[in-house]
Amino acid sequence: MSLSRHLHIVQDTDEDKFMDTALKIAFATTDMEYVNQHFGSAKSFAVYAVDMDDSQLLEAAQFGELAQDGNEDKLSVKIQLLDGCAAVYCQAIGASAINQLISGGIQPVKVHEGSKIKDLIVDLQNELKAGPSSWLAKAITKHKGPDANRFDAMENEGWEE
Repeated sequence: MSLSRHLHIVQDTDEDKFMDTALKIAFATTDMEYVNQHFGSAKSFAVYAVDMDDSQLLEAAQFGELAQDGNEDKLSVKIQLLDGCAAVYCQAIGASAINQLISGGIQPVKVHEGSKIKDLIVDLQNELKAGPSSWLAKAITKHKGPDANRFDAMENEGWEE
């Protein structure tokens, strides 16, 4: 199984700054409007950059015909595509896929049938503003990386080697 089409949106300089604070979030979708796919048999994904105030489509990827047949090989291509994403929203997902995603630092999020991508993004932005849940806080920390000034702060507190 392979990726059949992949659209990657090129960013300008201002968008690069946006990506410094945004999280990459993927949605299993066939129509770019609703989350309407099981992760393992998803025909396509939409990947957005999301921060507290804005969201932008980064890429869309499409796969060939897939079935919910327990074939684990189809998961590796999808997980590679989602590298760098904080989460993937889908209607359903199997235990093996959950384990592989979590070990890759990607949080699987199951949603109800008919969930609009636009509404899910707004909910995520509201959660970012109100105080993120444990998985979201972990994703933010991972995305930011360690504070470059952490050793200066330790030195100011009197830490020595």
